[in-house]
Amino acid sequence: MRMVMTAAEADAHVPETRFGTWFLRTETWTRHVLEPAIIDLERLISDRRSKYSTVVDIGCGWGRSFKLLHDRFGPDRMIGVDIDSEMVEAAAREAAKQGLMAEVRHGSSSQLPLPDQSADMIFCHQTFHHLISQEKALAEFHRVLKPGGVLLLAESTRKYIHSWIIRLLFRHPMDVQRSAEEYLSMIREAGFVVERRNISFPYLWWSRGDFGIMERLFGIAPPMSREETLLNLAAIRR
Repeated sequence: MRMVMTAAEADAHVPETRFGTWFLRTETWTRHVLEPAIIDLERLISDRRSKYSTVVDIGCGWGRSFKLLHDRFGPDRMIGVDIDSEMVEAAAREAAKQGLMAEVRHGSSSQLPLPDQSADMIFCHQTFHHLISQEKALAEFHRVLKPGGVLLLAESTRKYIHSWIIRLLFRHPMDVQRSAEEYLSMIREAGFVVERRNISFPYLWWSRGDFGIMERLFGIAPPMSREETLLNLAAIRR
């Protein structure tokens, strides 16, 4: 049964376009966006544990990250949260298809349906730029994580979200987009520790204005001095 989105939930994020919703189900998304992000995020974790017992996937979408997270972090409990009820149902089906015992819940990132200090890891991949109440979401991440818990965040910056191709194909709240440095400042102010070794700025081909054509075809490397399009980080909850 499809759940109705409340007014508060509707105000908390901007829903994706039809194209964007379709794209999130494709192998292109998984291979070129999701998998590289998880690989990069894993290496950014300081003092990595052998396992993280409870892993929460914020904005889990179609559930394509569940198996990737399970294989790397070995949770006893996997929880997916999404504001879109259709995706909640689809993610639950994907978990069952993969043979995973994942709990998938309908909820907003600014009011997570989870108790205080209940998670060892929060994974938030390409979700944050859809949120209007970003500070509230970070406060919720901080509330739900155990002290010393890890926030893995992979995000697109204002430079990328404001690009013509993204404006054409996708839908976002444009006035809340931030630069990489602005995101880092906001996350630190929310009570997370992020050191330089926990940060990367992947300049992947799909995030560039020329889609990497100049480098791939002509060997012209991108400029070292540039406004970053992507931000990956592994933050620790104080």
